[in-house]
Amino acid sequence: MNDVDYIKGLVQQSRQALQEIESFDQKAVDRLVREIAKYVFDNAQELAEMSVKETKMGAVEYKTKKNLGKARIMWHSLKGKKSIGIISEDEETGIIEVAKPVGVVGAIQPTTNPQVTPMANAMAAIKGRNAIIIAPHPRAEKTTKYLVDRWNEKLEELGAPKYLIQYVDGASVERTKHLMENVDVIVATGGPGMVRAAYSSGKPSFGVGQGNVQTIIDRGVDIQAAVKMIIDGRTFDNGIICSGEQTIITPVELYEEMRKEVEAYGGYWIEKEAEREKIINVLFPDGKTNKEMVGQTVQDIAKASGVTIPEGTKVIVIPEETWNKDSLLRKEKMFPVITPFKYEEFSEAIDIAIENLELEGKGHSVSLHSYNDENIRELGRRVPVSRVMVNQPSATHTGGNFVNGLNATSTLGCGSWGNNSISENFYYKHLLNITRVAKVRKNPVVVTDEELWSEEV
Repeated sequence: MNDVDYIKGLVQQSRQALQEIESFDQKAVDRLVREIAKYVFDNAQELAEMSVKETKMGAVEYKTKKNLGKARIMWHSLKGKKSIGIISEDEETGIIEVAKPVGVVGAIQPTTNPQVTPMANAMAAIKGRNAIIIAPHPRAEKTTKYLVDRWNEKLEELGAPKYLIQYVDGASVERTKHLMENVDVIVATGGPGMVRAAYSSGKPSFGVGQGNVQTIIDRGVDIQAAVKMIIDGRTFDNGIICSGEQTIITPVELYEEMRKEVEAYGGYWIEKEAEREKIINVLFPDGKTNKEMVGQTVQDIAKASGVTIPEGTKVIVIPEETWNKDSLLRKEKMFPVITPFKYEEFSEAIDIAIENLELEGKGHSVSLHSYNDENIRELGRRVPVSRVMVNQPSATHTGGNFVNGLNATSTLGCGSWGNNSISENFYYKHLLNITRVAKVRKNPVVVTDEELWSEEV
């Protein structure tokens, strides 16, 4: 069977599932959504081991934590939410909102997160009674297919329609292209090329932008606590998280204190210019990210670079000067490597962050450790990103967490800055069509022309 016919066959099966799930009420749908998360939660370590073995990226310890944490927060965020039929009635405006499916969702998955991203996308899709077809990354195909097969076994026991969740077998660029052309809506979580292809498909699409999270430490904070969160975020899953901290932009007078704390948490400073160049050349050959180094340990990086690092090192620290505007260290580093900068005034810290984002990562997120509300608001006003994470690890909290109010997701919209259609966390509501029933308002006020065009605004 050729690629076109194969994909059309999958979509046809999905449409069959759409017809069958149309009769499911909220409780029945939520049981399916819960089961998707619960399976990942119950089998977190096994799935993590499978992922690391196949992709050769990240670490089992962190992927296990990711599976556990994301399963919990995703179900918590969806539990009890209305997504079927009448979901809201506003007596003041006279608007009744009725939720309906968008149809067949095509979900393009990254190699870095072959389990939690399909989980989050499948939960969001099925929450609105949609069917979903998952296109695995070729380097993570076995892991994703195994997960979908197990889900289908569990969902079948709950009476779910067959073909509600499917995957593209024999993942390839051509099959993914045809998938995007034949589904109703696309969710693309991957590299810039794949996201551009999704937006060029002619179908409604939700994509993500590239990460390069700038992290600022303000004056008046607990340096030890801030550094711990930053290093925990930078080293999580060997640095492959797009929301992971990339820099430590620190007041000049606190720089040495910051350095001491970083070293206490396993940071090794690269002092010699020759060693610095060796590591940069390995991480960014010809100025581009070395895919073979993505998600590898500091020991792997050191060995490939021919640089000796102390045993127990968790993160490689390579400082940079603000005058070096084109440094590759200002870009996204999908490795356990972090770059410190110094600043005098807080406005300068924001300038450094913006300069780095202009080079790469505009639209994604920044991280700030501060108790100065004026500075927090100033950063929010000036920085061209969709999220400002305050006093929390960016790597693990941008996708929603119990301690913040962001929607739980594995797909982080970056707005027009990142060439995305949304500047928020992708959520189940993005996979709902909403019919708005408009009744005549009670006691409507119709203003006169004199009132309307008054110079008072």
